Amino acid sequence: MSIFTFKGGIHPYDGKELSKDKDLVTIEATDEVVIPVSMHIGAPATPLVKVGDKVLKGQMIACASGFVSANIHSSVSGEVIKIEDRLQPAGNTCTSIVIKNDYNYDEVEYMPVEGELTPKKIKEKIAECGLVGMGGACFPTHVKYETEKDINYVIVNAAECEPYITADYKRMMLDADKIIEGLKLVLEIFPNAIGVIGIENNKKDAIKILNNLAKDEERITVAPLKTKYPQGSERQLIYAITKKKINSSMLPADAGCVVSNVETIYNVYRAVKLGIPVIDRIVTVSGDGINNPRNFLAPIGVSYKTLIEAAGGLKEGVEKVISGGPMMGFALFDLDVPVTKGSSSILAVLKDDVSHCTMTNCLNCGKCAMVCPENLLCAKIAQAADNDDMELFVKLYGMECIECGTCNYNCPANRNITQSVRTMKRKVIAKRREEAKNV
Repeated sequence: MSIFTFKGGIHPYDGKELSKDKDLVTIEATDEVVIPVSMHIGAPATPLVKVGDKVLKGQMIACASGFVSANIHSSVSGEVIKIEDRLQPAGNTCTSIVIKNDYNYDEVEYMPVEGELTPKKIKEKIAECGLVGMGGACFPTHVKYETEKDINYVIVNAAECEPYITADYKRMMLDADKIIEGLKLVLEIFPNAIGVIGIENNKKDAIKILNNLAKDEERITVAPLKTKYPQGSERQLIYAITKKKINSSMLPADAGCVVSNVETIYNVYRAVKLGIPVIDRIVTVSGDGINNPRNFLAPIGVSYKTLIEAAGGLKEGVEKVISGGPMMGFALFDLDVPVTKGSSSILAVLKDDVSHCTMTNCLNCGKCAMVCPENLLCAKIAQAADNDDMELFVKLYGMECIECGTCNYNCPANRNITQSVRTMKRKVIAKRREEAKNV
């Protein structure tokens, strides 16, 4: 069997054995849930409720306020007690709807798609149920599927290449049949496409299950991927499977591809076939700083603190807690933040390797460039960024950086390459927007 991959990448300790084989635990919502109106790329949703309103589980409480936006639904029944800014996992604040849980869990009547499953009906239900990219990007799914490009591949991103995270793996082991059904629904939207499930070959049991389910499906195949980081990055995944390249000025659709995460595809099934919106998700709580690492099925809006307590709490001496994986996640300074649609994991580590490293001058060794999945001159680009040389930064293709952190990981001088590049990219984007306004 062929193994699909790309040039570059690294092989960090993956830590997946800490949580992958433990049973999934369902978390009950606490007295209050905090549901942000912006859990997606694009315009924040507009609240449909006010303080004092009674809501049902599954009820739409905020509606998409533009084309690139997403509906928001309540994960509990109860009373809206506040609508105010609350801290989010990324460190920003966002308007959030705070609901007092009545513990009755009275639900709305979920309405699956009736009659013929046309592309229009499927996309409308996906939009209605508030689906977004649940691997972390959080791009509204109905917008991604609303393309006039000729789509040849619908790729399910099942790589899960970030260390420690096993949420997608757990979903595949428990609901592989629903993932296949969800993919078949997306293929109804794109009649000329084939469906490819890209999954790293360290998940052999999941590959076996999916292969068995897909063996009689003419339009679905399973593509084993070489286990390395960042195999699950959209550009690298597309290249590994199709050998087509895209850059920062292109969308996957420009290469005839649509890419969706495993959890997203599962929720396509749930939305279309059952009428259930995104009101919960699987979250990995792991790391050597967690007493009992495992995966949890958590309601949207429950706090990270609640999940950590359910995992036995933090070990003494924990130095860092991260939302997401260790490569691209956000360090947390407060655990009182809500689980969102993009919350794939919470990671606690006993030693913060980054803070204990001593940064020295660049050695010009080229080790960063050797592993860069975009084949960039990472050190030179970072140097241009540090010197605030925007022109040189752009000339060296700094905007093509995917901010995966492989350069940092491989740098013997412990340079903060990714951070320098990320900061300059934001400056370039801001300047281009300002120039566009003045045209």
